[in-house]
Amino acid sequence: MVIVYSKSKEGALEELGRTEVILNSLNPSWNARINVHYQFEVLQPIVFQVYDIDPQFHDVNEKMLKLEEQQFLGEAVCLLSEVITKQNRLLTLKLGVSEHNLPNPSKFGELNVQAEESAGSKAIMEMVFRCSDLEIKDLLSKSDPFLLISRISESGVPVPICKTEENPLIIECFNFSSNGKHDLIGKIVKSVAELEKMYHSQDGENFFVPASTAHDSHSKEVLKSQVYVEKYLENNRQTFLDYISAGCQLNFMVAVDFTASNGNPRLPDSLHYIDPTGRPNAYQRAILEVGDVLQYYDPAKRFPSWGFGARPIDGPVSHCFNLNGSTDQPEVEGIQGIMSAYISALRNVSLAGPTLFGPVVSTATAIANQSLANNQQKYFVLLIVTDGVVTDFQETIDAIIKASDFPLSILVVGVGGADFKEMEFLDPNKGERLESSTGRVASRDMIQFAPMKDAHGSGISTVQSLLAEIPGQFMTYMRTREIQAIS
Repeated sequence: MVIVYSKSKEGALEELGRTEVILNSLNPSWNARINVHYQFEVLQPIVFQVYDIDPQFHDVNEKMLKLEEQQFLGEAVCLLSEVITKQNRLLTLKLGVSEHNLPNPSKFGELNVQAEESAGSKAIMEMVFRCSDLEIKDLLSKSDPFLLISRISESGVPVPICKTEENPLIIECFNFSSNGKHDLIGKIVKSVAELEKMYHSQDGENFFVPASTAHDSHSKEVLKSQVYVEKYLENNRQTFLDYISAGCQLNFMVAVDFTASNGNPRLPDSLHYIDPTGRPNAYQRAILEVGDVLQYYDPAKRFPSWGFGARPIDGPVSHCFNLNGSTDQPEVEGIQGIMSAYISALRNVSLAGPTLFGPVVSTATAIANQSLANNQQKYFVLLIVTDGVVTDFQETIDAIIKASDFPLSILVVGVGGADFKEMEFLDPNKGERLESSTGRVASRDMIQFAPMKDAHGSGISTVQSLLAEIPGQFMTYMRTREIQAIS
């Protein structure tokens, strides 16, 4: 039997599930499926522990088995992203031992782990509703009804959705009011399967409203008004993980702000100060948070890395120079390669200014353009880490709008204590829609900005909240250009 756990940052294990017990086999194959909620933006360590179940417990439900009474056969640990990025989403792990003292540590065997995306995550439903005999809510005119469809979350709170899920759905009919206080006409609670059945039978379902009786909060008043499902279509669509398992790669790029406002790197109050204890500065933390996630989606792990706003030795100020000091090759090996190149650059350039994003964005776009021309299955993510506000506003906007036509997303992280209010123009979710100097607008949302000092009560960091947008931006690019995931 295999026990599957998720592992927190602090090392705590939370059991996700157990397989069935296989009788007397040195090469067992388990059929049990363990559900894991995939989150692109965070690292998700998964722990597998294998046990030999004593025959006297074979009739006991696996959930009731006491592990201390069974023989431990080995343990394996991996990240969920390591599994889903492998061909066929199949990863072979060597079983070992951590805290258990066992003889013959080289004979624990191997464990094959395979991931499958749940069918529900691929399904998309299209439904058309019709209502009849709605109650008139306006005194001098007809009602202005609209439907709000929500799903019930694990906490029991209704969450408005754009697409249906397997959880029960709440369909509420309101009478529109311009002051925002819409009057509830009625509601129904149905699963997707029940809505499909309503479509095939063409039967209507009566709306109800919660009864006003104080002694019974669950009572309801059934109304004469009804809702019908006029159309029901269900299709499967390709998902982000379909593209990844088909071989599409995410390539990480990074650009670091070397302007003088960061302070003298030799002094502890500088944002670029390299702590002798090894504690990363704000720039290093941002690079590590993004790079640690993205590196698993790029088998080659060769990352283009640039600096901007500095004066190299015996040269003019550069707004896009290779971090590794090379004249023609911006790529470095792995996340550690970025860190080494960054520290080396601090010793070999003079901080200057101003803060210009345009040249870096244009350089990254050129690489994405070249990859597209070569028909490579690649999508690029550029991280820009900065301590200040850009001064080439229009040039940056023009570069971003051009970049929106290519397989590229841009994450901008602000570090330090500057007022980044003006930087919100970069994020279409927070500011006005970007418009180029020629009047053109971006073809899609592909840039996000957030200051690193912002904290999230949910425990999700600023950088993780930006990363969470990447799969959606990736899919928007693929769908609008009708690019299919082909293995």
